[in-house]
Amino acid sequence: MSPDEYCQNKAAKSGSSFYYAFLFLPPERRRAITALYAFCREVDDIVDETTEPSVARMKLAWWRTQVEQLYQGHAEHPVMQALAPHVQAYGLDQAKMMAVIDGMEMDLDHSRYMDWPSLRRYCWHAAGVVGELSASIFGHTRPETLEYAEKLGLAFQLTNIIRDVGDDARRGRIYLPVDDMQRFNVTAEDIIQRRHSERFVELMRFETNRARQYYREAMQALPEADRRAQRPGLLMAAIYHALLREIERDQWQVLDQRISLTPIRKFWLAWKTWVSGGKGLIRRLKQ
Repeated sequence: MSPDEYCQNKAAKSGSSFYYAFLFLPPERRRAITALYAFCREVDDIVDETTEPSVARMKLAWWRTQVEQLYQGHAEHPVMQALAPHVQAYGLDQAKMMAVIDGMEMDLDHSRYMDWPSLRRYCWHAAGVVGELSASIFGHTRPETLEYAEKLGLAFQLTNIIRDVGDDARRGRIYLPVDDMQRFNVTAEDIIQRRHSERFVELMRFETNRARQYYREAMQALPEADRRAQRPGLLMAAIYHALLREIERDQWQVLDQRISLTPIRKFWLAWKTWVSGGKGLIRRLKQ
């Protein structure tokens, strides 16, 4: 199996919405973004699948050496070998690659976040920086495009947090800011015990509006000159925003189930956004 095939299998097996955005890219950019996504999956799986924190830290430390070797021209792991041809071509920054690993390590250090600024920092490491790296691969000519990509990444991560409230709580993590929960009088025990109340609905409506604000700010930041190149991100925005609407329509029944879109609906949203160039989506999300 070649390094590119390894990454392709990793991306396809994940079932992530990101996979649908890759399908429409030219081959070289598709290989690059698939390798980047495979890297993110590798380090994320360490935290999700390793029960002993000390072992997870050792594995993440090993991945740091892999990133260092990548930039020294000595790629070892198949994912790093797949990324190697694209580092210089797309200006992939080593510090940003390390920042992704920092985000995974934050999950070992924190199971709660006191306020939005502290959670925002985590969201940047988990998704905002990935958005910036992805924008570099997709292609951009204006610095504002990186701002767009960062804010879109934050919106995606907030959507994930809203979707996964119940699943995360069962893993011992509650990402909803403590001060937000206190504001709406929702306790950690309420979430762990799956108490779906009007207070919980109001809390989730508040977090959903925060996510929508980041979708709006992302679309406002995207320069028209880079809109066509950044269509893959817009494809993901179409899918993630549709998921957020679905969760809202279901009145945030996320404590004991995981709401998702079907593969065919994801593909339809991706195809429709690609063909239209994302113009309608941008107008909707700016409102």
